[in-house]
Amino acid sequence: MSTSRSALLEVNDLHMHYPVRGGLFLNKTGHVRAVDGVSFSIARGETLGLIGESGCGKSSVGRSLLRLVKPTAGTVRLNDVEVHSLSGRALARQRRNMQIVFQDPYASLDPRLTAERIVSEPLVNFKVAAGRDLARRVEQLFEQVGLQRQHLKRFPHEFSGGQRQRLGIARAIALNPDLVVCDEAVSALDVSVQAQIINLLMDLQERLDLSYLFISHDLAVVEHISDRVAVMYLGKIVEVADRATILQSPRHPYTQALVSAVPRQHPNQERDKILLKGDLPSATNPPTGCRFHTRCPMAMKRCSVEEPLARPVGDNHMVACHLND
Repeated sequence: MSTSRSALLEVNDLHMHYPVRGGLFLNKTGHVRAVDGVSFSIARGETLGLIGESGCGKSSVGRSLLRLVKPTAGTVRLNDVEVHSLSGRALARQRRNMQIVFQDPYASLDPRLTAERIVSEPLVNFKVAAGRDLARRVEQLFEQVGLQRQHLKRFPHEFSGGQRQRLGIARAIALNPDLVVCDEAVSALDVSVQAQIINLLMDLQERLDLSYLFISHDLAVVEHISDRVAVMYLGKIVEVADRATILQSPRHPYTQALVSAVPRQHPNQERDKILLKGDLPSATNPPTGCRFHTRCPMAMKRCSVEEPLARPVGDNHMVACHLND
């Protein structure tokens, strides 16, 4: 999809630092720099895939957007309203416009409530519907996500993993939000079920004009659903482009390594795998300069002392790497 449409979400220089405490009196000894200066935008009706390995800060970005955790610094504007400046009723009203689908469909559902109660809860809390209107709206939501009327009175443990995630999606779209954050929404599901849920999300996006931030560590999944892809490494976004460019012409060495690991669609298709050395460094004490230089096969001396800035290398293509200067 084109990025020329009006921006629904604009994130500028977002930071999320978690304090580290230790010692007898649990004094603050440092910070985990989970998110360290992230900026991006999402257009109306667009899906931005946010990808990176575990521990890079993807989920912290998603939770910061929704104010599930309060960020250390930065701005988040949804519908041209600064989310982080809101509080009380104003924040509650804005939360109608942004929802989340969690990774674990069982842990995110109250085991004491029936499926009907779970989906109706946001409608009741925001006084959107009551009585027969509420019952009809819940039935409509069940139908939209592929659940049936006989599922209404069941409890979460009586559903399969895929059905529980459909239930979570129904709850997320109940208030007709503009933005839905999908935080590893299919990673806990079987591969065949993953495809069904992704197709459901794409169908709902088309029907309801939703925008998604789709967080995942699996580039093959992100490729299927995303319009643009942002690649994240150790708290920073290192490359952003449309999905075709990311898959066919990646410019950052980390993105190239991720793309090389995607399974081939044809057995005769050749692709040299790029094996990264070492482990992901600690976010408590990240490397100086480019954070990827400790594992980069093309690192130069400059990379260890000077942090690269994100620069355009083509239409709607940004890369933070000294190799592209």
